[in-house]
Amino acid sequence: MSDYPRILWISAEEPKAARPLSAKFSIEHAPSLAEALERLEGGAPDAVVVQCPVGEATPGEALEALLRAAPRTPALVLDTGAGMDDAVRLARLGAWDVLSEDCDTDRLAARLEAAIEERRSESLARLSAAIREEPWRQYLVGESPAIREIVEIIRLVANRRCTVLITGETGTGKEMAARALHMAGPRAHRPLVTVNCSALPEHLLEAELFGHVKGAFTGAVNHRVGRIEQANGGTLFLDEIGDMPVDLQAKLLRVLQEREFQRLGSSETIRVDLRVVAASNRNLSQCIREGKFREDLYYRLNVVPIEMPPLRERLSDIPLLVHHFIEKICRREGIPPKQIVREALDRLCTYSWPGNVRELENAVEKAVVLSGERRLLYPADFPLPQKRHWKHLPTPAELSVKLPDEGLDFEAVVSRFEWSILEQALRRAGGNKTRAASLLRLKRTTLAAKLRALEARAGG
Repeated sequence: MSDYPRILWISAEEPKAARPLSAKFSIEHAPSLAEALERLEGGAPDAVVVQCPVGEATPGEALEALLRAAPRTPALVLDTGAGMDDAVRLARLGAWDVLSEDCDTDRLAARLEAAIEERRSESLARLSAAIREEPWRQYLVGESPAIREIVEIIRLVANRRCTVLITGETGTGKEMAARALHMAGPRAHRPLVTVNCSALPEHLLEAELFGHVKGAFTGAVNHRVGRIEQANGGTLFLDEIGDMPVDLQAKLLRVLQEREFQRLGSSETIRVDLRVVAASNRNLSQCIREGKFREDLYYRLNVVPIEMPPLRERLSDIPLLVHHFIEKICRREGIPPKQIVREALDRLCTYSWPGNVRELENAVEKAVVLSGERRLLYPADFPLPQKRHWKHLPTPAELSVKLPDEGLDFEAVVSRFEWSILEQALRRAGGNKTRAASLLRLKRTTLAAKLRALEARAGG
């Protein structure tokens, strides 16, 4: 992904005016309105520049089509022939600004930066309003299509008892989604009981879940209520369900099917009314093939699936997350609110965040704490790992050059070419791996495997 804010520039010819802006922005050229709309399906850019004329469409028609596809993306119109009346009309149609095509580079850059900053401020205001209206939204911060889809799923199922399976990489916020689901429904006033299935050995996990009576096993000196019983009337969240022992999975299946269980050492049947939410960062389908997870339990859990996207696939949410974390950390620590400068925010938006949202929150907390009494956070407060670079490798344009007399590193050249193609596909798809894989006629798993392999080579 690019190091700079992403600008979609729509013009019939390669825009010369865009070249001087490459020091501050990542410019993507779309030669037609149709191609621009296709690119917007892969994710909204930070801003759009419409350079007139735009094919057969009038500036107003082009603007309306763009704003229907990406209603929250600021659109700037460059039109030499636009008079005052035209500029007013385009502004009423939704143009963020109307500029002369020959305006100087500094002015255009300043207007783009202002548009992007205003968009971020509006997003923060919308988030605050959403949290006031629906307090559970504090657990799902973001406006990316992936987060909006998850929010909508939670709204639809919050009032139901159906089981939900949340999947995603470590640190993507699976527990936050479970909390949001619990808080959004009628069980919010009842307990949310969490069990980490990978934290305890099998015999302790079974007692933790089902409870036991005195004398049920060595060391059971008292009667104990299990987590399932504690969650009666509320929600039971089973984290890392993929690590649950197979024998215990059969007992859990009965709880899901019958909503009843027995404590260890007891023949008494206890009925419960609870919602079960499970989460896993493992591929449960693969676990089933390996005989490590029961297929019938998987289908019982996977009634409503929610996949938490990695942060690198929703980089547009980083500004909202950062401001949310700063406010949360300052409030928790009892210190005056801090602000982050735009350059620091831009830096955070360009990092791939392998540890996902959890890594981002840790970085923000470190910056807030170590900045002392200072009210502003600067790029130096976020010492991120250096990006990997391909060393001494030709660019794709050089691949047509004849084989040099001294030879070349075949694997390195092919890897560089692959990396460039994959990066272009991801950029066009707005970071969405599924769409990028479709552009390249690859399976999503194949694309992900190629990225991992290439990153390993680059880092070696």
